[in-house]
Amino acid sequence: MNKQQLRAIPNTQRLLEQEAIAALSQKYFRDEVVSALRSQLEFVREQILTNPDYVVPDFFDDCFADVVEKEIKNGKERSLKLVINATGIILHTNLGRAPMAEYAIDAAREAALGYSNLEFNLASGKRGSRYMHIEDLLKKITGAEAAVVVNNCAAAVLVSLNTLSIGKELLVSRGELIEIGGGFRMPDVIAATGAIMKEVGTTNKTRISDFENAITEDTRVILRNHCSNFKVVGFTESPALKELVELAHSKGIYMVDDLGSGSLIDLTQFGVSGERTVQQIVCDGVDAVMFSGDKLLGGPQAGIIVGKAGVIAAIKKNPLLRAMRIDKISLAVLEATLGLYLFPKLALSRIPVLRMISEDKSSVQKRAKTLLKKLAKQESIKVCLEDGTSFIGGGSAPMNELETCVIKIESEVFSVEKIARTLRNHRPAVIGRISDNAFVIDLRTVLPEQTKFITKALGSLG
Repeated sequence: MNKQQLRAIPNTQRLLEQEAIAALSQKYFRDEVVSALRSQLEFVREQILTNPDYVVPDFFDDCFADVVEKEIKNGKERSLKLVINATGIILHTNLGRAPMAEYAIDAAREAALGYSNLEFNLASGKRGSRYMHIEDLLKKITGAEAAVVVNNCAAAVLVSLNTLSIGKELLVSRGELIEIGGGFRMPDVIAATGAIMKEVGTTNKTRISDFENAITEDTRVILRNHCSNFKVVGFTESPALKELVELAHSKGIYMVDDLGSGSLIDLTQFGVSGERTVQQIVCDGVDAVMFSGDKLLGGPQAGIIVGKAGVIAAIKKNPLLRAMRIDKISLAVLEATLGLYLFPKLALSRIPVLRMISEDKSSVQKRAKTLLKKLAKQESIKVCLEDGTSFIGGGSAPMNELETCVIKIESEVFSVEKIARTLRNHRPAVIGRISDNAFVIDLRTVLPEQTKFITKALGSLG
């Protein structure tokens, strides 16, 4: 029986002449149709050989052409997709952290469509530096003497410490030997720079005298790591940055600050504490400070280094810089994003991350009420508004919570897991939170034009 069924499978050319399949060749590239056909025919062969209950399809029925078209569409679908972040976590690492400002997206499109003056000086007609597009902006915004940019903040730390302390001692507080995303630990990152790490103080208490007593003739750098995704509270002590700067410079060594997620706007006005601005760090006199582009700054993935002119010049000469250099699309997005910071009010209104942080609870509640009215029409779910909490996330501002209003979704027909799975499989996918056996949506992290997708996704439950 298997041999008869296998012999009955038509060849690809014959199927291509079938009317419904031929119509697909007009709609898609012929190679796409051929590839999808071969894939489906191979699937049928495998089923005939391994599944005795398998019913062989009618290859000349329109339903088979529908299966082939679905295969074509699946093959064209990109793996990286738009996701609606309804979790209330603003910088959600798993969901790509900061959404871009439209102005920055336009800059990326322009840079991608054709050639650009990436490393060409239009004024002189000679070779230029890709860093010239952002250095003056960073100097103007942060007050630093110089700046350079690499592909992420870990790279910024690596190239800076490799430049300043390779083969020499680097002092760091035990309480700041953190683990960052992906399981990478600061002691391992420091070891990769070629510096000799020397721990000072204790986990919860490190004093300025601990650093002073640890300095030797082989010491080159004092490093401060910002504990950006946790807080040590209670019986704690750590020296102020200005104290560390004064000590370092009095001993002829460098003071370097790994800020992690750098904010260019004072967020205390929105109730966010514990995040000093890059400008404040620079004002304290550090030799170099490193921070991310895709966290509180609200731009692309990038590692930004600003500081003293001599230090930045030395970093620019490090051969590692080429391996870590930022690409033209990220550079275009970063330049456009930084341009908005020249006018803080413009940044707050145009950069999504800042807009989400600064949006007050009443505004979120108003949007939630509008969506609630639409969702309430669906008989299979029950919806209500509740007070809730949003989080900044992304290793930024730990312990800071933002008051919000959430939509709580329950159902007597569908389990909460079924609701979450259906929304994940929707296009675009909608990702929310599960709490107390209910599906929860926080519109703080949903762009206004995206709420329609939530309605459609929940409507697909049936």
